[in-house]
Amino acid sequence: MLTNILLLSLQISLLGTSLGGNILIWPMEGSHWLNVKIIIDALIEKEHNVTVLVASGALFITPTSNPSLTFEIYEVPFGKERIAGVIRNFVLTWLENRPSPSTMWTFYHEMAKVIKDFHIVSKELCDGVLKNGKLMEKLKKGNFEVLLSDPVFPCGDIIAIKLGIPFIYSLRFSPASTVEKHCGKVPYPPSYVPAILSELTDQMSFADRVRNFISYHLQDYIFETLWKQWDSYYSTALGRPTTLCETMGKAEIWLIRTYWDFEFPRPYLPNFEFVGGLHCKPAKPLPKEMEEFVQSSGEDGVVVFSLGSMVKNLTDEKADLIASALAQIPQKVLWRYKGKIPTSLGSNTRLFDWIPQNDLLGHPKTKAFITHGGTNGIYEAIYHGIPMVGVPMFADQPDNIAHMKAKGAAVEVNMNTMTSADLLRALRTVINDPSYKENAMRLSRIHHDQPVKPLDRAVFWIEFVMRHKGAKHLRVAAHDLTWFQYHSLDVIGFLLACASAAILLVVKCCFFSFRKFCKTGKKKKRE
Repeated sequence: MLTNILLLSLQISLLGTSLGGNILIWPMEGSHWLNVKIIIDALIEKEHNVTVLVASGALFITPTSNPSLTFEIYEVPFGKERIAGVIRNFVLTWLENRPSPSTMWTFYHEMAKVIKDFHIVSKELCDGVLKNGKLMEKLKKGNFEVLLSDPVFPCGDIIAIKLGIPFIYSLRFSPASTVEKHCGKVPYPPSYVPAILSELTDQMSFADRVRNFISYHLQDYIFETLWKQWDSYYSTALGRPTTLCETMGKAEIWLIRTYWDFEFPRPYLPNFEFVGGLHCKPAKPLPKEMEEFVQSSGEDGVVVFSLGSMVKNLTDEKADLIASALAQIPQKVLWRYKGKIPTSLGSNTRLFDWIPQNDLLGHPKTKAFITHGGTNGIYEAIYHGIPMVGVPMFADQPDNIAHMKAKGAAVEVNMNTMTSADLLRALRTVINDPSYKENAMRLSRIHHDQPVKPLDRAVFWIEFVMRHKGAKHLRVAAHDLTWFQYHSLDVIGFLLACASAAILLVVKCCFFSFRKFCKTGKKKKRE
């Protein structure tokens, strides 16, 4: 009886105690922020206190009134228009120089100019925190247990090391596209693992493998010439000789925003965890007017069309071309578009400034999804089993659509060269050919058939690092090797030296025996 009373008293005393910890966030703009925001909300539900570092010139990251979510705003010498300009130049440069076997070198050469400007902004963001003594002192007193960083903007790892706390990365892939290989030590066999941005699959012909091999080495060159420039910054900030890669290699966990429903099979490491689709959820009811429009489609159903948050409008010519194709299908179309109303817009198409994309893709009347190929949209389509028409434009989008094409769930059209007939043909294919719906549903079943939901997995590993103050037992020893040790060049050199010495010894012995034999022969002749 006394024991029960003591246990009851202990439970009552713990009711008001928060078991949550303090988590610091180094975010990235755009859709990257949307992904991290989903994780933040889940962490707050688990009673953690979350602090987000936000630049005064942030574009998409806006403070909220949630008491468990703190926004530490720091000053930077630029406004929103600077980040918007960098993003705009990035998109336009990519569109004008989309990589292909014949344009690969030109693409990397032009993108290098954009990346240089991106580095300038990134360093100003980093300086805004590191050179703000008052803020750094406040962060040191914040008792943070872990830092979650999106490595597209470097510096989160520096802040974590200065605060003496472990850090975790959340990413689709890095802008250098070789950071996972060089800094994460992930194996990248070029014979069957397609290089990022190559738009190749794991089924490569000889010509594809040549192209893939060249792509890897071009990316390595870009990494060496552009991203290595951060080495001196990292050394100065940390007060000791170091490199970007050495610092990034200290990450406890890499949360990769894909999964095997999307990826081709390939080797990864124990501290790389897949959380693709963590933002997906069951569809909610649509707004009344939108539901009425969807229901008016009858048996034909609807098509959902969105080019993401980055592309708000198109040229009049391109918009008319697209509207003309959409007007020729029997389905109703919900098109997220803020530009001038196209003159060829059909009565079956309705324009919206914003659409509840996940809820529409989960609606039973949705037949197809026209998408730019962003990872978030791709995963919502996979989650709900909707076939896609891909209109990729920049960054990971062409790669994403290439993956969906290879898995039989999408058809691609080229934004720069497509005609109305091309888009119409692609739409009719994914709507009328049942194999696309079947393949999309197969990917959906794979996605849903996981022992742990992606968002729960992300939260688990963050809390795991907090509980154990790191995850060093998952970090491969490759991080402690030099490049020549990693590739066993010292071992190969030693073995070659041994083999050479053995061969030399045998040759010497043979030569000595031959000379002795010759002398003996001559002596016998004289006798």
